[in-house]
Amino acid sequence: MPAPVTPAPSREIYSVSRLSQAVRTLLEGHFPPLWVEGEISNLSRPTSGHCYFTLKDGGAQVRCAMFRNRVLLLREAPANGMQVLLRARVSFYEARGDFQLIVESIEAAGEGRLRREYEALRARLATEGLFDEARKRPLPALPARIGVITSPSGAAIRDVLSTLARRAPGIPVRLYPSAVQGEGASAQLVAALRRAGERGDCSVLLLVRGGGSLEDLWAFNDETLARAIRACPLPVISGVGHETDFTIADFAADLRAPTPTAAAELASPDMRQWATLLERIDRRLRGTALRQLSGLRQRLLLLRTRLDRQTPLRRLQSHAQRLDELDQRLRRALRNRLAGERMRLAQLEQRIAAQSPRRRLALQSERWRPLPARLQAALLRRIVMLRTLAQQTRQRLNAQAPQRRSAAADARRAQLERRLCAALQHMLEARRQRLAAAARQLDAVSPLATLGRGYAIVTDAHGQVLRDAAHIAVGDMLQARLAHGQLLCRVLQHMEPSQAACPAADET
Repeated sequence: MPAPVTPAPSREIYSVSRLSQAVRTLLEGHFPPLWVEGEISNLSRPTSGHCYFTLKDGGAQVRCAMFRNRVLLLREAPANGMQVLLRARVSFYEARGDFQLIVESIEAAGEGRLRREYEALRARLATEGLFDEARKRPLPALPARIGVITSPSGAAIRDVLSTLARRAPGIPVRLYPSAVQGEGASAQLVAALRRAGERGDCSVLLLVRGGGSLEDLWAFNDETLARAIRACPLPVISGVGHETDFTIADFAADLRAPTPTAAAELASPDMRQWATLLERIDRRLRGTALRQLSGLRQRLLLLRTRLDRQTPLRRLQSHAQRLDELDQRLRRALRNRLAGERMRLAQLEQRIAAQSPRRRLALQSERWRPLPARLQAALLRRIVMLRTLAQQTRQRLNAQAPQRRSAAADARRAQLERRLCAALQHMLEARRQRLAAAARQLDAVSPLATLGRGYAIVTDAHGQVLRDAAHIAVGDMLQARLAHGQLLCRVLQHMEPSQAACPAADET
């Protein structure tokens, strides 16, 4: 029986491009930037500005590429046979399948040891916290004096002085001379820093030097100098070398400047900017002062106006005017009140006069006076009319002339005369009774009848009838009218209605 066929395992097939990309990713992701030492050979510099060469030693070689932007930063052009120290990244050139280094910087091989010492010292001091930003001191905005630590014969001091003269000619400068290169330079720099700190006459210190190689700048990579910078009581600005040069002093200083000129600019204020700023501030202050003065002037005028209004004389005048106005209003009100009271009094007098018993009696008397005459006249007219009627009747009877009728007529006439006289007597008696009843009613409402019952009518000195004791003062003279005669009295005392006893009054 034949053996079963085992299927072939699945295979992952890479293309050359995919494999090259995987190798490149692996190399670039595994190796960080590193330092490599070797000899340059096969150097090539095409028109693009890039630089290609081979780095080799006794047992191996590797292709290297340095692009144009990095080449421009080199202080010294590379050459074949030069022993160098490279800082590079590991990469893979896919087009040729070559392993290569992408170079970032090149140093002479002799500087390799110094570079390693520099990196080790920087890492150790950074671990100690010597470069912490929290320990940095602020720079003064307007220094009273600027101290410069550098060589008195170097280009750095000239650049610093020219920059300070241009930006801040009024700020004095004190130079602390020191060697900046060679044997004993770091010790002199430390001594200058300590001397400046002890004197304390400067607001800020500039530690500056011109450009050079790593060996030329090595005096500024000293640990003692770094600790002296941090121990100095004055803020320190370092301006060592060029922009690409970094020293231990740069990290230890309170502020790093790329060049000595930049250090001088950072330490000094630009007087032209300050003048512009001061001019702007002066304009703002003048505007503010003018606005405040204008506001205060307006407030002063307002207060003066209010004060004039509130002065005692002005207030007295105002009160006097108000008093005159109130006096006039009071006088008008009193006149109007008096006129109204007089009118009311006249109306009351008219009403009293119209309702007085005497007037009513006079009116009743006027009304009753013609009644007897009218009654008598009416009776006479009635008698005359009856007599006329009787005479006419007699004449008619006589005209008819029967004697019997004449006797009957005489009897009838006599009877009518008797009836007429009785009717007249009855009518006169009724009218007399009505007149007596009216007289009794009139006598009942007459004040004379009230006086006859023991009452009196009391009037004041002006003849006004009194109804309230509160209208009379003690000592006033009064007149009391009785049923028969009058009394002139003087008021001795006011008494409450509940008091029964009455004091005697003077009588005249």
